[in-house]
Amino acid sequence: MPDERKIALFENIPIPKAVAQLAVPTILSSLVMVIYNLADTYFVGMLNEPIQNAAVTLAAPVLLAFNAINNLFGVGSSSMMSRALGRKDYDTVYRSSAFGFYCALLCGVLFSLCCIVFKQPLLALLGADTGTVAATAAYMKWTVNLGAVPAILNVVLAYLVRAEGAALHASIGTMSGCLLNILLDPVFILPWGLNMGAEGAGLATFLSNCVACIYFFILLFVKRKSTYVCLRPGMLGMQKAIVLGICGVGIPASIQNLLNVTGMTILNNFTSSFGADAVAAMGIAQKINMVPMYVAMGLSQGIMPLVSYNYSSGNHKRMKDTILFAGKISLTGVVVVVAGYYLGSEALIALFIKNEAIVGYGSSFLRGFCLGLPFLCVDFLAVNVFQAVGMGRNALVFAIMRKIVLEIPALYILNALFPLYGLAYAQMTAEVVLAIAAVIVLRRLFYRLV
Repeated sequence: MPDERKIALFENIPIPKAVAQLAVPTILSSLVMVIYNLADTYFVGMLNEPIQNAAVTLAAPVLLAFNAINNLFGVGSSSMMSRALGRKDYDTVYRSSAFGFYCALLCGVLFSLCCIVFKQPLLALLGADTGTVAATAAYMKWTVNLGAVPAILNVVLAYLVRAEGAALHASIGTMSGCLLNILLDPVFILPWGLNMGAEGAGLATFLSNCVACIYFFILLFVKRKSTYVCLRPGMLGMQKAIVLGICGVGIPASIQNLLNVTGMTILNNFTSSFGADAVAAMGIAQKINMVPMYVAMGLSQGIMPLVSYNYSSGNHKRMKDTILFAGKISLTGVVVVVAGYYLGSEALIALFIKNEAIVGYGSSFLRGFCLGLPFLCVDFLAVNVFQAVGMGRNALVFAIMRKIVLEIPALYILNALFPLYGLAYAQMTAEVVLAIAAVIVLRRLFYRLV
């Protein structure tokens, strides 16, 4: 039966209030997620051992690769669910959630097995050398070999819960794991605790993701009579319309993530040739840059159910007003942050490690990364709109343009022209072009829906 409160959120509540109700919890959970990533970097950095910091940085592409599965079954299923809600097709909502959950579970198991079987070639591909291979493998044992399934299910379940408008519960689940991770990090990492270094950070991440999954399972059991998220095996099927609808959005989103992994791996391989200090600095700068980036991403993801629902229900004016409102909020905030980051880059890097060489590298990297943020938030918004309305092909084109056509070639060119320091400006080079393309495509979408 339809839940009138959820329907009112999508159809009647004023846009600023609806965006706040959906996006603020998503932004908060994104922020907490970034903070726990920063906590790993901060507490590992307290050891003042560049190899331990480098291990966390080198393993990052594999953890980012989880998002290929998250996007395929999380973004794909949640978009399908919200669009089906807009059509009042509740059977499709139930079956889409079941399909997304069980496929994510299977892929998580397969991902772990592949990483275990191909451990040595994978470490070499990531750029780990004789100095960093042991620490990187120890970190990945907990975060990947054992931790892939809870890490993936945690995010996919949050997407499914958010698709029906329960953004607060989705965020509580994600944040519960992140906050536990922050509490466990110093105990597992530092000498006064278990003194496990980077491996301790991995163990804390594994346990926190398990707790987050438990929260979602309990939530869905308690709300089993009122939630649209269905995990009953009997609802799992291979109906053509559902599979194509999920994959039409999810596969482009997944490919986009795999291309992000490729770009990060190339970046880390370039950086690793300059030594562990440069790798550690690159990792710290990336983590700091993630704070505003994840806020912009959280806002864009938070409005997806609202955009999907109103697109399918035919209320295109409400859909457009939601997108424009979110864009103004995102751009204004990001511009302010960029100014602070550019002027205070050295002080920000120094918060995480007391090493002059790493601070010097990191401050230069952070200035380059932050300049791309305003353009990145426009791109995030456009891609999430494409995913929300089922325009998976457009999202795929943007992903290919970002990495294959623009950013990866820029890494090679800028590193050749300005060795090491040019790497941080590759993302900005790509995002300027993509932001212009995003505005053009969104304008055409708006005109088509008049």
